[in-house]
Amino acid sequence: MTQSNKDIRNDRGIEFAFDSEPYLIVNFSLAAIIILIFVYAAVFSPDRNDYPVVCMHEKLTGEQCASCGLSHSFSLIVRGRISEALDWNPYGLKVFLFFALQLAMRVACSASYSRNPGIGKKLIILDVSISSLMFLVAFMPFLKSVLYFF
Repeated sequence: MTQSNKDIRNDRGIEFAFDSEPYLIVNFSLAAIIILIFVYAAVFSPDRNDYPVVCMHEKLTGEQCASCGLSHSFSLIVRGRISEALDWNPYGLKVFLFFALQLAMRVACSASYSRNPGIGKKLIILDVSISSLMFLVAFMPFLKSVLYFF
């Protein structure tokens, strides 16, 4: 059998067709989105305040929400200015760490999935469980603010 450009061969010689492995596709997609978030934070400057995305809640109501200042916070964290980042948004560091850990998990889980095809279902359950818990811890202030309106 010839190996196409989309096939991945692990160290045991087992082939995975990237386009037929949904878990790998999801991990790759999530990793790409997280990288774009970090690039956005690195490109736009908190000093120039040149962010293309503005808080619609603040624009419409004039009141700040839990996510106000998150872009500034991320940009400052990327630049190592943690205390300033916390001034812009006290939850920014938690959310940033969530994305950083998720990026590491996408890489590690994809590698484990490719190397050990027998653990697929267990790995996916563990991945979803850990990711869900991390999401709840990082985004609880945002979830509370959304539920407040209902």
